[in-house]
Amino acid sequence: MSEAVFEVDGDRFLPTPAARAGWYPDALHGGPVAALFAREMERVEAPVPMMVVRLTVDLLRPVPTRPLTVVTELSRPGKRIQVIDSTLVAEGAVVARASALRIRLLDQPVPEHPRRDPIPGPESFPSYVMREAGGEEWFHTRAAEARFVEGDFYEPGPATVWMRLAMPLVAGEQPTPLQTVAAFSDFGNGLSRVLPRGWLFINADLTVYLHRYPIDEWVCLRSRTDIDDDGIGVAQSELFDRTGAIGHSLQGLVVEQMAGD
Repeated sequence: MSEAVFEVDGDRFLPTPAARAGWYPDALHGGPVAALFAREMERVEAPVPMMVVRLTVDLLRPVPTRPLTVVTELSRPGKRIQVIDSTLVAEGAVVARASALRIRLLDQPVPEHPRRDPIPGPESFPSYVMREAGGEEWFHTRAAEARFVEGDFYEPGPATVWMRLAMPLVAGEQPTPLQTVAAFSDFGNGLSRVLPRGWLFINADLTVYLHRYPIDEWVCLRSRTDIDDDGIGVAQSELFDRTGAIGHSLQGLVVEQMAGD
């Protein structure tokens, strides 16, 4: 059994079985990919305290279960706003790319104003076991702990669920709040699927907007999916921590019926 989502070998990241997606047996789930980008972007030194406000990931092709390298650069330096770009490389090919907008942090209390109501905490709901036929080890069955507020992972429709990592993202490291949010923001389309088995609704991208990092390891998604008759869909998730709203995420979906169905 895997003890982390990725092992480290020099400057390479080695995906474990816990990084895999259920769509394809030899490809990674988008969550670990987004979280790995977040890890590398956080390591870019900032001149003042800053946070990632937007993280966009383009999944250019299935990310294989092969050694991976991440190339990161500060493409727009600054003390107020920065842009960080990254590429993920497998066997010499770019398989994903990401961009982050980072904004300076400022102690600046604001007047009282309407806010989204918080969601009851994860301790209010039972642990939900996600399992697949055959006991295969995937990211959602091995590396994620879930507690559903509304909905069900295996039933169509909108859902609200608390999630946290059940293992380190990278061996020997404690996942950061940004890594946790990135990992689970990619779950929106799976949590809120509207189509039955036999259909693909894979996200080609992920964009996360945050106005605050979560205060602990738990992140809540309130997700829904919209699909029309043109092979395209959008999944959207409101993001929360124990104290209230922290942001949103969006995914563009490639929708098609699986061969033989």
